Amino acid sequence: MMPRTSRQDPAHNGNVNSVEVISAREVPLGGVRGMPVKRTIPHKKRSFIGAWCFADHYGPSDVSHTGGMHVAPHPHTGLQTVSWLFTGEIEHRDSLGTHAYVRPGQLNLMTAGAGIAHSEVSTKSTTLLHGVQLWVALPEVSRDAAPNFEHYEPGVVALAGGELRVFLGALAGDTSPIETFTPLLGAELTIAPESTIALRVDPEFEHGVLIDHGAVTVQGTPANRYELAYVSPGHRHLTIATGDGPARVLILGGTPFGEKIIMWWNFVGRSTEEIHAYRKQWQAEIGDGVFDGDHQFGPVVGYLGRSIPAPAMPTTPLLPRG
Repeated sequence: MMPRTSRQDPAHNGNVNSVEVISAREVPLGGVRGMPVKRTIPHKKRSFIGAWCFADHYGPSDVSHTGGMHVAPHPHTGLQTVSWLFTGEIEHRDSLGTHAYVRPGQLNLMTAGAGIAHSEVSTKSTTLLHGVQLWVALPEVSRDAAPNFEHYEPGVVALAGGELRVFLGALAGDTSPIETFTPLLGAELTIAPESTIALRVDPEFEHGVLIDHGAVTVQGTPANRYELAYVSPGHRHLTIATGDGPARVLILGGTPFGEKIIMWWNFVGRSTEEIHAYRKQWQAEIGDGVFDGDHQFGPVVGYLGRSIPAPAMPTTPLLPRG
């Protein structure tokens, strides 16, 4: 579906329409029989919000019907994964030896850098699974950074008409200690019925407001559940308002990325040849027998089962996004 474009926001410095509403498309997570998720970016009209390059929104899903999340070990390059839950619990394992849990209100951030592998499995105690999986593209100067894993539980910032949890960047006087490779913002905002919240934001940032539940207006433009309202740079305030019901949204922001990337499967690179090399390396590492080369991704210790093989590469060159 085509993005909807708003009227001019009076708080904006420019003279052009500056809000687009992007509808999600449903895709299966982890294959054709995987848990359905709603994806808003990448979109044919918009590849980034700042360095945010991927947003999957899932649930609330009854695990007894969907089977929950069961994503076997798979590789990543050139990006960071950001896991944020509303309900449920996910077990994370990676090739650094990390064994951690994603729980509501807690940030799990994994830096792939030059290469990492991990698995994600909803726990047996989970009955409803509900959250988001986000990717951040690493800039050229940092895309081969050392792999890393970080965990952070932000405090609650009380606002008139709502509550805020800032997991990346700074907003409403609260700052996350998690370092990022480009200027970023990530926060959860819950809003009471018939409330308007105006947040002072960096005018150099572009922002995306992902609606988890409820209906809101963003800079005066209506947006509904599962939609993402994109707000262009130039705003000093981000204004979100509810009607007769409560709402919960995620606010994603950052300075425009300004680089072209190639996203294919779980890899972020800069050329088709580079993606071919990543795929070849992953297939070699998970192939039958003992791998006697240098590990770029490494094994995920503690996961019982086979890793996910890479799909076949397309026969035509991959197109860059940006």
